[in-house]
Amino acid sequence: MIVCLAVTETTAYDDFSGPFRGAPHDRLGRTVTLVPVDEDNWRAIADVRPRDDQREHVAALAARYVLLSLREEVWNSLGVLADDEVVGHLMWGRDPDDGTYWIGGVMVDAERQGDGVGRVALRLLLHLLAERPDCREIRLSHHPENGVAARLYPSLGFVPTGEWEDGEQVHVLRPHGG
Repeated sequence: MIVCLAVTETTAYDDFSGPFRGAPHDRLGRTVTLVPVDEDNWRAIADVRPRDDQREHVAALAARYVLLSLREEVWNSLGVLADDEVVGHLMWGRDPDDGTYWIGGVMVDAERQGDGVGRVALRLLLHLLAERPDCREIRLSHHPENGVAARLYPSLGFVPTGEWEDGEQVHVLRPHGG
């Protein structure tokens, strides 16, 4: 079981420390921020949708992930903004049995892909999680035929564990070298 850890304020960094260096801007120069899902933005976040060719690997709309976060209390959904525009979704949680942090529900809207928003959003979340003193491992999984994920995650330092979860390959990142 994964326990939700709340993010209660907008998360953006002027610079990164530790293993995740770089500016929180996409290739178009827009500032990328992570925001909690709230009464003002939940509809826009729920409407985030992938490209048609990605629907075999991710949900058809981010609404599924937002509902998982709200109804099952397992995950913590975050909206991804580029400047003030909602352009994506991701979620995270912590497994209380082994202390592992997990990332899931990573989605950038079809019309906003290719600008580096997903990479920057993941780097922000990785930074946020790595700052936690109990963060030893961050895991995620992806379908083996999801080429975008297969290129992105290793470029951020994730390595395959050899494990599979629900038909997806599990990858791990150890932010403090462990």
